[in-house]
Amino acid sequence: MFVVYVICNSLGEFYIGQTDNLQIRLLRHNGILKNKNSSYTHKHQGPWEVLFSEELESRAKAIQREKQLKSYQGRQYIKQILTNKKI
Repeated sequence: MFVVYVICNSLGEFYIGQTDNLQIRLLRHNGILKNKNSSYTHKHQGPWEVLFSEELESRAKAIQREKQLKSYQGRQYIKQILTNKKI
């Protein structure tokens, strides 16, 4: 199984990605495990927490869903989730 996920920080910034192990990936985003110094989540202040996740059966489907979430409509959907979370 593969997971498409959205993580956010306390500033309301969010990151969209896909992985086969969300727990380890979140540790990398938060700097607990080694990650690239040039990554978006390294450059922007954490801590990062999972806002949304969705399991898919293949990497190809996960990549396709990730692209949908990165589109304008997908980002509007994520912003709506963020707004509802803060209420």
